Amino acid sequence: MWTEKQRGLRVSQEELLCKNACGYYGNPAWKGFCSKCWRERSRPPGSQRQDTRPSSDGVPPTFSKFEEKKNIEKGRRINTVRRLFWGSSSPPKAQETSESHAKILKAYESLEPGDFTGFLKILRSPSSQRLQSRCTAFLNTMEAYHDLPIQKQSDLVQDFYQSFAEYFRSFPEAQVTQIMEHVEKLIMTRLHKWVFCHDSCDDEQKDLALQRRIRSLNWVTPQMLSVPFPDEKTPVSGDPFLPAITAIIEMDAKRAPQDKLACVSKCSQHIFEALSTSNNEPANADDFLTSLVYVVLKANPPRLHSNMQYMIRFGLPHSLMAGESGYYFTNLSCAVAFIEKLDGAALNLSAEEFDGYMRGQRAPSALTKRQQLAGNTQKLLEELQGRQQRLHQDVDALNTQLQKWVQVVNSQLDEATSQFDKVQKAITAQAEASQVVSSSAQEGSQLRVDQQQPNGDSEAPEETLC
Repeated sequence: MWTEKQRGLRVSQEELLCKNACGYYGNPAWKGFCSKCWRERSRPPGSQRQDTRPSSDGVPPTFSKFEEKKNIEKGRRINTVRRLFWGSSSPPKAQETSESHAKILKAYESLEPGDFTGFLKILRSPSSQRLQSRCTAFLNTMEAYHDLPIQKQSDLVQDFYQSFAEYFRSFPEAQVTQIMEHVEKLIMTRLHKWVFCHDSCDDEQKDLALQRRIRSLNWVTPQMLSVPFPDEKTPVSGDPFLPAITAIIEMDAKRAPQDKLACVSKCSQHIFEALSTSNNEPANADDFLTSLVYVVLKANPPRLHSNMQYMIRFGLPHSLMAGESGYYFTNLSCAVAFIEKLDGAALNLSAEEFDGYMRGQRAPSALTKRQQLAGNTQKLLEELQGRQQRLHQDVDALNTQLQKWVQVVNSQLDEATSQFDKVQKAITAQAEASQVVSSSAQEGSQLRVDQQQPNGDSEAPEETLC
C-alpha cells in the first residue's frame, strides 16, 4: 500500500477507497473494503441474510429472530415482535399511527444540531412514547443477551439503526444523520460496558500485543519517518504534536463511538495545525500520515485496537465510510497497520541496524541529544538544589539573628520600663513630700492666728466696764 518516496510514507487517495469501487473509504480491518461491502462479502455463499430489517409495518428487529430456527413460521415471529414493542400482537390503528407519526416528526424538525439534551427531552415526551419504548426494549434485550457473539451484537445494533432511521425517511439526509447520531450516543453509552472488549473476541490480547509493539518502537524519531519536525529549533518540551498526542489518548475515556471518532478527528486536526507551524509549505496527505504514525508511536494509546473495533462494529456506517471523519479514521487504520508491519526498509535502515535498535544496542542521534539534554538538566537541578540548601541555611541564620535581636530589644524595653518606674516613684515621693510641707505650713499659720485671737477678746469687757 505504501511505496518508498523522498519523504516517508506515501498513500494515494485511490488506495484509501474501497476495493469494490463503491466510492466509500476502505479500511485494513475490512481487507480494504468499506463496511457495507465487507458485510456483503462476509456472508456465507448461497445463504441469504436473515430478515432483521424493518418490515413494511415498521416492526424493528429483535433477538427472538436470531434464536428461533428457520423452520418456525413467520407469523409467530411477527407476533412476538409486535408484543415486544406494542404490548399486543395487533398493531395500532393506521389513523392513530399516522397522527402520532406526524406529531413526532414535527417535534424532531425543530431539533438543533448537536443538541443531545433536546433530543432526550423530545424522546421522553408523550408524543415520542413509541420511539422511547422501542429504544428501551432494544436496550433491555441487548443487556439480557449480552453473551451473544460480538459480531451478532454488531449486526443487531446496525439493524436497529436502520429500522430507527426508516421512521424519519421523509426528512432530509442531513437531518436524519443528526438524529441517528443522537440515537447512537443514547444506545451505545448504555451498551458500552456490555460490548466493549467483549469476551467472545480476542481484542484484549491484540491490545496487549499492539502496546508491546509500539513500546518496542519508542526509539523511532521524526527524522526516520521524514516528519517535518524542527528538532533543532524546538525543544523537547515544545513538541508541536503534543496536543494531538493528548487527543488520541483521551479516546479511551469516551463511551459513544461518535465521541471516540471525534477524538480521532481532533487529533488529526491538531496534526495539520502542527504541520502548518513546522513547515512553510502547506500540509499534504503524505506528511499527515507519517505524522499520525509518529503521534501513535509517542502516545501508545490505551486499548487502541479495542477502541477502533468498537467504532467499526457499533458506529454509524456513514461516519466511517465517508466525510472528514471517515478520512481520518481510515488514515488511523493505515497508521496502525504500518506500525504492525514496520521494518528497517520502511525507515531506510538495514536489517542489522533495525535489529540493533529493537534490541536496545543502538540509539538514534536524536535520543543521544535528548540524553545529553537530560544530563544537563539533571546538573542544573542539582545546582538549583545546592542553591536552595544554601538559601535555607541563610534563612535559618537570619532567623537566629532576628531572635537574638528580639531578645535584646525585649531586655532593653524591660530595663527602660524599670527605670521609668523608679523615676515615677521618685516623682511621686517628691510630690507627696511637697504636699506634707505645704500642709504643715498651713497648720503653723493657722495656729498663730488662733493664738492671737483670745487677746483681742479680753480687752472688750474692760472697755465696757469703764
